[in-house]
Amino acid sequence: MALTAPENFNGEYLREQVRAEYDRVARDPNGTYHFHRGPQYAREYLQYGANDLAAVPEISSARFAGVGNPLRIADTTPGATPIRPGDTILDHACGGGLDLLIAARRVGPTGKAIGVDMTAAMRDCARQGAALAGLSDIVDVREGLYEALPVEDQSVDAVISNGVINLSPDKRKVFAEIYRVLKPGGQLLLADVIVQRELTEEARSNPDIWAACIGGALVEHELTEVATATGFAHGRIVQRFNCFMGTEAEKHVSKDLFVHGVNFYARKPS
Repeated sequence: MALTAPENFNGEYLREQVRAEYDRVARDPNGTYHFHRGPQYAREYLQYGANDLAAVPEISSARFAGVGNPLRIADTTPGATPIRPGDTILDHACGGGLDLLIAARRVGPTGKAIGVDMTAAMRDCARQGAALAGLSDIVDVREGLYEALPVEDQSVDAVISNGVINLSPDKRKVFAEIYRVLKPGGQLLLADVIVQRELTEEARSNPDIWAACIGGALVEHELTEVATATGFAHGRIVQRFNCFMGTEAEKHVSKDLFVHGVNFYARKPS
């Protein structure tokens, strides 16, 4: 299982690989990468709305590299609650801030949109995007890791996360942190990478394959299992995306892995 990395896995090396990769994206979003980026990708592959994308400054939208559409979960999933004015939203590893800024517009001046990211250059892009969009009073970008979120207990109405949990060597800890910061009744709006079958031990022991968003991807049933074990209710996949179509990642992985992005919904019991 990919819930935890294999014994003797070099987690610090992985973290530095990921940090370096997304620092490069922040500085050169038009470079060559194993994943898609930008607002056109968000619209055509992941069903982001044109109006939402148009309202996000390029410094944030050009650096978008998600694998699903977490805010769409709140809008379209039966039983989910749409993001409302006055809500507090946490964007978990916010990157350049596209999802964060869309959420900030929805919560409005009485709400709060908190972004946490470990990469300084991405945090700078998110802050600049918020300023250009006139959202600096709503958006709060913080340095931090998803295994130790700089957020108070039971303080947010929804956590959004897009394509990053697969990068964690200890997914139980990440889910526990999400659960901790959510208010009772709060929602997890998660997009992430999953695979059809478990990778070999050799592949799962390679931090470079993890950094490519594949080595640490969960098998489908594991995503629901870890959410349920953490305490979440109603955990389920609600949409799928062929987010790697045409990328280098698609060319170099086995077809029977069926690597793809999903939208996943769960709720913390009231």
